Amino acid sequence: MPDTDSMNTSSLDMKQFNKDLFHFLDTSPTPYHVVKNQIELLESSGFQCLSESENWLLEPGQGYYVTRNGSSLIAFVYGRKNVLETGVRLLGAHTDSPCLKVKPNAEIVSQSYLQLGVEVYGGVLLNPWFDRDLSLAGKIVYQDSSHAIHSCLLNFEKPVASIPSLAIHLDREANKNRTINSQTDIPPVLMIVDEDKDDTTDEQADTLKSILKQQAEVQYDGINIDDILDFELSFYDTQGASYVGLKEDFIASSRLDNLLSCYIGMQALVHADDQGSCLLICSDHEEVGSSSTSGAQGTFLKSVLERLAGSAESLTRMIDQSMMISADNAHGIHPNFSNKHDANHGPIINQGPVIKVNANQRYASNCETGAVFKMLAKKARVPVQNFVVRTDMGCGSTIGPITAAEIGVKTLDIGVPTFAMHSIRELCGTKDAWYLFEILQHFFDSSFTIKVNTL
Repeated sequence: MPDTDSMNTSSLDMKQFNKDLFHFLDTSPTPYHVVKNQIELLESSGFQCLSESENWLLEPGQGYYVTRNGSSLIAFVYGRKNVLETGVRLLGAHTDSPCLKVKPNAEIVSQSYLQLGVEVYGGVLLNPWFDRDLSLAGKIVYQDSSHAIHSCLLNFEKPVASIPSLAIHLDREANKNRTINSQTDIPPVLMIVDEDKDDTTDEQADTLKSILKQQAEVQYDGINIDDILDFELSFYDTQGASYVGLKEDFIASSRLDNLLSCYIGMQALVHADDQGSCLLICSDHEEVGSSSTSGAQGTFLKSVLERLAGSAESLTRMIDQSMMISADNAHGIHPNFSNKHDANHGPIINQGPVIKVNANQRYASNCETGAVFKMLAKKARVPVQNFVVRTDMGCGSTIGPITAAEIGVKTLDIGVPTFAMHSIRELCGTKDAWYLFEILQHFFDSSFTIKVNTL
């Protein structure tokens, strides 16, 4: 087992690691953009693209990636050692984050303002979305002049909308007893429109499509759009990732849950050796239950593993030698609300990644997978913490239990401690992402055994 200094991380230190993290966060406003950015990193590291519709001829020692729906990705190194003997080291994360998604018939004209109706995606903390500089990003599907159908990604990048708060003078109870109606209170304001224009005209109905077409023409020189057929768009905060704190102890950004884990997993995979087989899956739709073709409850991961194994019996043998780490952010103990935590299980920011445990299997960790992770952390000389939710409170969940049930693989749930989870802007530690990266480097090292011997 090589020590941390001798591993293939010579091109990275924590400062550069976080700098690249900031860029990844800022340029990944939607799951589609997450996957696009991951592909760029993978291809620059020599990974080859695969298609689910084609036969795979895999070369030992080579890295590959495959996508589904453009919003979920699996990347893996097909190791030189026999995969039935070594198993596969699996790491899971998710590409989606809670946000406001634009409705299909979104245009609202009220009091001379153009607004867009939005749907709440996932468990959004709504209050922080007010008075932010918002932009739009996502995917459009369009027909060209020859009636062929295409898709492309859009990102306005600049602020194009805001959700203004109601002034305190008009709601004196706002600081004491404010509630938010997700249908009427949060449609963002985009621009002032002509009051005399008939709101029912085709011109007004096509306002959003016209805006999207103009943006596509700005981003893609010479694009041929005859008609925009459909779209998936989300609002996002334009404020970029940054250091926070007198000593820059913290990182503040949108979508830390769970792009932080996606980024850490990608860096660990591209720096892995080529001896053992290791795999990263970043799934869409975790925030809404994972039940989709591109979610963790779909067939994506199982179908890839079946191809690696070659047969149903071989798959069972391979899975028995494998282990899955599900990486999703953990709740750091909040100094203003410490009573919301179990006093013995309140993770501290910058004191290492967190093993998540739940007796009712909301997390898939058990004593064996937890022990393996602690051994990995000891090899990497990185601190580790434990999280258990208060017994009198409900517990969230992750892709861990879903994957464990669907695939039958030994699984561990871990995460980086975070404040303000599901807010438009979250907070994590400057050191913790790097700590987790160092541990995962050892996890992807096939010379470290993950098998626990039973007496």
